[in-house]
Amino acid sequence: MDFNLKKLTSDAGVFFTRAVQFTEEKLGSAEKTELDAHLENLIARADCTKNWTEKIFRQTEVLLQPNPIDHTGARIEEFFYEKLDKKIPSRTTNGELLGQYMLDAAKDFGPGTPYGSTLITVGEYQRRLGGAEREFLQTSAINFLTPLRNFLEGDWRTISKERRLLENRRLDLDICKARVKKAKQAEAKAAAEPDFQETRPRNYVLSASASALWSEEVDKAEQELRVAQTEFDRQAEVTRLLLEGISSTHVNHLRCLHEFVEAQATYYAQCHQYMQELQKELSRYPNSFASNVNPSTSASCPSPISSATLPGVSPPGLASTSTPGSAREPSGPLKIQDVQPPSTGHRKAKVLYDYDAHDTSELSLLADELITVYTVPGMDPDWLVGERGNQKGKVPVTYLELLS
Repeated sequence: MDFNLKKLTSDAGVFFTRAVQFTEEKLGSAEKTELDAHLENLIARADCTKNWTEKIFRQTEVLLQPNPIDHTGARIEEFFYEKLDKKIPSRTTNGELLGQYMLDAAKDFGPGTPYGSTLITVGEYQRRLGGAEREFLQTSAINFLTPLRNFLEGDWRTISKERRLLENRRLDLDICKARVKKAKQAEAKAAAEPDFQETRPRNYVLSASASALWSEEVDKAEQELRVAQTEFDRQAEVTRLLLEGISSTHVNHLRCLHEFVEAQATYYAQCHQYMQELQKELSRYPNSFASNVNPSTSASCPSPISSATLPGVSPPGLASTSTPGSAREPSGPLKIQDVQPPSTGHRKAKVLYDYDAHDTSELSLLADELITVYTVPGMDPDWLVGERGNQKGKVPVTYLELLS
């Protein structure tokens, strides 16, 4: 207990002395040893790396898990699994959960009904999208987030610890410099005292003794200064080596960034493929919902697939939404056969998927065939007029690849 008390007292004295030196430096009443320019540049670069790495890490976490509440819960769960040294179980994504809800709903509505069968198809693809998202999240966490976290929680903590030690060694060095300076000033003052007369031999002896004491004090202070300088130089070298390792950190993070982009590209490509397949699947279903729509609700929920008239022409029974001064539209439906092709603006198009016409105004399509397409004034931008030989009809743009 006596040893600990002495150590505690000594540490408190060192801390107080450093605090006084730091305060005097801030007030400008004490000299401060400046670090060399190379070390200062390394420190500035390291601080910049830490700050931006932390921001990128936090924002990537938000990107991969945007819900703050879920994010907090997930981090707490990960913390406990890490402490228990157990593998973190894979979580169900929102897409997988939505797909499962759709499949469960299809069972209640009847899988044989148009709505139920469509729910099954869409639900399966939602589960695929959710699985692709889960794989993307896991890959990104391993290849990108983990290296950034290891730097912030490992390498940077070591660098910060050594920098604090370097700052303490600098304060100790400046304290020793100030002590040597004060001792030399006192020694010079003692040596400059006027010679005493022989009638006062006692005072002369005292003056010589004081000068000798200050000389010993100077020697002791200079010895402490040499030790402090050696410790400061050694700590500066250790800190410099750690800070130069930031370049290797940049190389490692660059590789991780490439892997993150590759994971993103793979994920979005899978999503695009699944959505194209889903659209192709849905296009094969009959347009059964059009005949089941309540006539009273047809004005507020029109069919997006087919129309017996060209876009821009008001269907019978619906009020015109034209503004005053606009061109007067025909009072009745216009048959697609009555549309005359323009003299210019024809383009060739390749059919991407099979398409079955839903009424006489549309043209059925076969995958990989070539047709001629053009548009007419006022036509819906999602549709074109297609011609194949002497056949003519409206075709959806999403099923085409325009060639020229």
